[in-house]
Amino acid sequence: MKESQHAEWKESWRDDHLRWVCGFANAEGGVLVIGRNDKGRVVGVPDAVRLLEELPNKIRDLLGIVVEVNLREERGREYLEVVTPAYTAPISYRGRYYQRSGSTLQELKGAAMDRFLLRRHGRTWDGVPVPGVKASHLSREAIRAFRKLSSESGRMDPAALKEGDRRLIERLKLTAGEYLKRAAVLLLHPDPQRFVTGAFVKIGFFRSESDLVYHDEVGGHLFHQVRQTLDLLYTKYLKAAVTYEGIQRIERFPVPHAALREAVLNALVHRDYAVPAPTQVRVYDDRLSLWNPAVLPEGWTVDTLRGRHASHPFNPEIANTFFRAGEIEAWGRGIERIHQACREERMPAPDLRHEANGLWMEFRFSAAYRRVIGGVGRRPSTEVATEVTMEVATEVTTEVTTEVATEVTPEVRLLRVMTTEMNRQDLRAAVGLKNDEHFRKTFLIPAVERGLIEMTIPEKPTSRLQKYRITAAGRRLLRVPRAKGRAR
Repeated sequence: MKESQHAEWKESWRDDHLRWVCGFANAEGGVLVIGRNDKGRVVGVPDAVRLLEELPNKIRDLLGIVVEVNLREERGREYLEVVTPAYTAPISYRGRYYQRSGSTLQELKGAAMDRFLLRRHGRTWDGVPVPGVKASHLSREAIRAFRKLSSESGRMDPAALKEGDRRLIERLKLTAGEYLKRAAVLLLHPDPQRFVTGAFVKIGFFRSESDLVYHDEVGGHLFHQVRQTLDLLYTKYLKAAVTYEGIQRIERFPVPHAALREAVLNALVHRDYAVPAPTQVRVYDDRLSLWNPAVLPEGWTVDTLRGRHASHPFNPEIANTFFRAGEIEAWGRGIERIHQACREERMPAPDLRHEANGLWMEFRFSAAYRRVIGGVGRRPSTEVATEVTMEVATEVTTEVTTEVATEVTPEVRLLRVMTTEMNRQDLRAAVGLKNDEHFRKTFLIPAVERGLIEMTIPEKPTSRLQKYRITAAGRRLLRVPRAKGRAR
């Protein structure tokens, strides 16, 4: 017998070796050999007969499990084998949990221990109830959005969608008795970060690994995080390569929308929320990387993810709700769909790598895209908008010029930098202006008068606490479909 994930050798017995017995019980079982050195040579146990009687009782009393202790002999020397079966219930030794992993013994702590205990009790992290949160605390906007998406997808009974909020949440299996589950808080609460540390998205543009140029944070319920993350990436962080076929303007972003949407959904739906770190999106001149704290199913590798595999959601309650909303499938085809979208637009498929602390997905921008961009780095959206306006004004017809110029009016420039509620000084700095009066007359007042933004304290317009936020009309303007004269 060689040392392996199922076998460990010890020259002599010490009570501390009970940690190995505990580790085998919490893994796949194994054999602890007492009286064999690291080279595999039997050195013998002087008090083998006494230990043969003591160890079963000691292990039963301290670990609460029954093991098989066998006396063996080799070349006239006696040694012991402690054979430990795998246990479905979690086993602890002096209040600590250990698990055999490969040829090492790991003490389980933090998120790893939470996952282990939940799995042994047949539970998942997102299915744990949250005391003190009621259906009335949830976001009505989030519930309305779910009803609309689910109605369009046809994945829920139309009659169920007309029921009250509490009944709808129960149908989605987001309750545990009188309590809401963690999944309900993440999916539908206006501020899930109050209950789950790190449940937000951090986006940043980097010149290099250590040079962060600007960044945003996206919070709120998960449906909002998906929508807002994609909006920010395509309006502020990613630059479209512009080419022309005659007078027809063609824009191509470096990552296909379908692929990036699927990647963002995967990162938020399947991440490990027990880890108190945000989902990250890093944008560089030549690539875009997504990271989330992720744990692969037991026995899976990155190659398993790349190949055809069954659906195995880490957060089944969250995944089910996104499925009912028509946002994801339930066939384990997320990575396949990303690759397909990249193939259809002749762009490189993303690289995947799994590290100890999470999963990276990296989209490398194609050489053709970088040639069109000219190798220049991404600038804030206000600079790009100005450049595109000037370019179009000289290279395309009057009709298209008028269209694009309308898109990058001061009001639109203002809307593009508004990722959250912002005061006047921050807005002026975000659009790159120093003259406050010019900013107020050219940007702020027109946007307010058109109903694109609104004051947070309208009854006190001169309040020092006054901020501005984008309205539904402003959001619609940012999402206006491209008019004729441009193609994707």
